Amino acid sequence: MSAGAGLGLLVVVGFWSLTQSIRRRRLRLVDRIAPYVDGPPTARPAEPLWSRILRENARRIGESVSVRRRLAALGDGCDVEQYRMEQLTWAGAGLLAALALCGLAIARGGHVSPVVVLVLAAVLSVGGALARDRMLSTQVARREERMLAELPAVAEMLALSVGAGEGVTGALERVSRIARGDLADELRRTLADARAGTPVVDALTRMAARSSLPALSRFVDGIAVAVDRGTPLADVLRAQAGDVRDERRRALLQIGGRKEISMLFPVVFLVLPVTVVFALYPGFANLSVAVP
Repeated sequence: MSAGAGLGLLVVVGFWSLTQSIRRRRLRLVDRIAPYVDGPPTARPAEPLWSRILRENARRIGESVSVRRRLAALGDGCDVEQYRMEQLTWAGAGLLAALALCGLAIARGGHVSPVVVLVLAAVLSVGGALARDRMLSTQVARREERMLAELPAVAEMLALSVGAGEGVTGALERVSRIARGDLADELRRTLADARAGTPVVDALTRMAARSSLPALSRFVDGIAVAVDRGTPLADVLRAQAGDVRDERRRALLQIGGRKEISMLFPVVFLVLPVTVVFALYPGFANLSVAVP
């Protein structure tokens, strides 16, 4: 009965939150002034219920700019509402896991307190939402690592295209057709912005703003300066590629240094004590036998 009361309380709290989210939805400014303006009111497309609830909850918790920035950096077309829906799904999976664990404990004859049910459900639900956020950060970090690895090759191809007589836009189109990878996808997005009317330099600046890579920002700044001042762009691109390679080489050396220090721990605390024991144990054993 105690577990059933806990589940009933969870259902009641869920329905109460749902009704409060729907009831407290604010009217838009257009809806407020529409009756006082001549002409028919502006038509608004039908919006799903779950979308309104997610938008209201995102407004309450302060829809962070970090989520939008990471979704833009991921580049898979997912918006904030879809991401919140996925977070809600992961939280629901955590809630189902908590209920399954409690049901398994009850089926085996155990007594489960309602407080334990509520705490476990809350912990696993919040853990599911946080796990989805962590997964998003991991996806963005891995994508930016791949983009950084592709940047020298893309810069070299752009330098070859520009050296062959292509303009900036033509070089970007050629490289985006030839290259494959995350950076090539970003170049295609940049070309789509340029075809929509955005200047090429501004589109490249947006591409750099979507990422947190300093090397990509320096790459875009070099192109912008070369275009504005009329300096040879091919030389700038080759220099940028060389700088990125040198930076990755220094990063690899730093990682190797940290790994070398971390490898000392098993040597000092595991291998060395075992070696000392094997070296000294026969002598101690002989001394103990020799002593009458």
